[in-house]
Amino acid sequence: MTITLRRLVLVVMTAANAVTGGWAYGAPRHWYENFPGMGRSWLPQLGPFNEHLAKDAGAMFLALTVLGLIALWQVKNTMFMQVTALVLLTFNVLHLIYHMRHLHVYGDLDKALNVVVLILLVVLPLVLLVPERTRKPVAAG
Repeated sequence: MTITLRRLVLVVMTAANAVTGGWAYGAPRHWYENFPGMGRSWLPQLGPFNEHLAKDAGAMFLALTVLGLIALWQVKNTMFMQVTALVLLTFNVLHLIYHMRHLHVYGDLDKALNVVVLILLVVLPLVLLVPERTRKPVAAG
């Protein structure tokens, strides 16, 4: 594991959480009707709009954003990276399980996109569990 790879994973995860969280908290109805964007809509198929639930989801994603920002500051701290990974994995594994059980509400493209994105969000934090690679000093001589 390199520090650069850790940073890359943290930037991707933190940015995704910030966009989702800011959108859900700041414009819950719009988020509900239009997530994930790009002409797709994945939430109305799962049940009626609930502003409280949408804002709570937004707040949770924003809390994960804060964790990601702190982790970027602590990127060389293996223990903190592993704690961050476990927090992200807890959410993303449970999120994946839920959506895998409810793929029937989507068309084929949206099923595939859900599976790919949600699996990626489980795989990325696994990188943070790997300790930093230490370099052996080169012997003089």
